[in-house]
Amino acid sequence: MTRKQRRSLFIGTGLAVLGLSAYLVLSTLNDSIVFFYSPSDVAEKSVQPGERFRLGGLVSEGSFKHLPDGEVEFEISDGNKVLMVNYAGLLPDLFREGQGIVAEGTLDPVGRFVADTVLAKHDENYMPREVADSLKKQGVWQDGRGQPKQATQ
Repeated sequence: MTRKQRRSLFIGTGLAVLGLSAYLVLSTLNDSIVFFYSPSDVAEKSVQPGERFRLGGLVSEGSFKHLPDGEVEFEISDGNKVLMVNYAGLLPDLFREGQGIVAEGTLDPVGRFVADTVLAKHDENYMPREVADSLKKQGVWQDGRGQPKQATQ
């Protein structure tokens, strides 16, 4: 084997190993991606039960309930659609009705969202960008004091 052939074989093998590595990394990342949806997106995209995603919106007024088994139940709304959420665990200190939150979990076969993580905004000026964009798209937007604002583009 000549020097030129060895070099070509070495470069070809290196590119094949690099390509295989990139494929494995990207396929692993694809499995761990968690998509963000609003309640309207869940209805439109017909998310399947068991599919993991993040749900964002505002906690509906008067919807928060403590269940006998220690879980809590509340509704998340984006101004158009409402989705019932069940959560077993401690809620963030800043969790309250009328506030923007992001919950991560799956849909059960009944269509109820079973959350394993609930995140609340950390001050009156913060709302996750996805939640704010979704609310603006629906024509409902609240400022940090919970006052409605018209969506601005």
